[in-house]
Amino acid sequence: MKNILTRRTIRKYSEEMVPEALLERLLSEAARTQTMGNLQLYSVVVTRSEEMKAKLAPAHFNQPMVTEAPIVLTICADFNRTSEWARQRKAVPGYDNFLSFINAATDALLFTQTLCNLMDEEGLGYCYLGTTVYMPQMIIDTLQLPQLVMPVATLTVGWPAEEPPLSDRLSVAAFTHDETYQPYTPQAIDTYYHDKEQLPENHRFCEINQKETLAQIFTDIRYTKKDNEAMSEGLIQALKHQGFLD
Repeated sequence: MKNILTRRTIRKYSEEMVPEALLERLLSEAARTQTMGNLQLYSVVVTRSEEMKAKLAPAHFNQPMVTEAPIVLTICADFNRTSEWARQRKAVPGYDNFLSFINAATDALLFTQTLCNLMDEEGLGYCYLGTTVYMPQMIIDTLQLPQLVMPVATLTVGWPAEEPPLSDRLSVAAFTHDETYQPYTPQAIDTYYHDKEQLPENHRFCEINQKETLAQIFTDIRYTKKDNEAMSEGLIQALKHQGFLD
């Protein structure tokens, strides 16, 4: 059994399958998480077949764990189900707008985090794929998501076949502010990022990529302005396609 302090991202999984009854129980328990108006504005697409995992992989830059994990969960912000319920109960839904997407996405991500915590307790391994919002239209098409349903998170799930080291985290002082947001002075930045910047693996990242600072790894290689703008446009177009934006 694990807890939040020993949580690791798992990218390699054993061949042992995850029992359907266990997954269903965890999904049911996760549904007790907070939700706007008690509407549960999310849906989960469970992918087990090799064929469907192969179809999803390109949307996640063909990361190996997508096809190697026993289960892939795509968690979606979903106002389609609630809208259908409203129409079938003589009510007129008005959820084809950006605020509704934000509310549903918040619900979906809260559910996702609760599910992750529950899987930790069971000893399951998982990897949260941030790539879900990079090329969402590919996921929408693959999973045949209707209007007002938008993928916001993906988890690859299975029994761990590795135990990677714990990743570093900033101190509580780095992200908490008393009463009002306080500016980050150069001295504060030096203090808060010192340990991260001094890690041997981060020194190696800089050497391998011929960068002077760790920050340049993120701005020049991992999350570039060009890529961010291109994928932002794709996200906006997907939100329009799904009916959340005009």
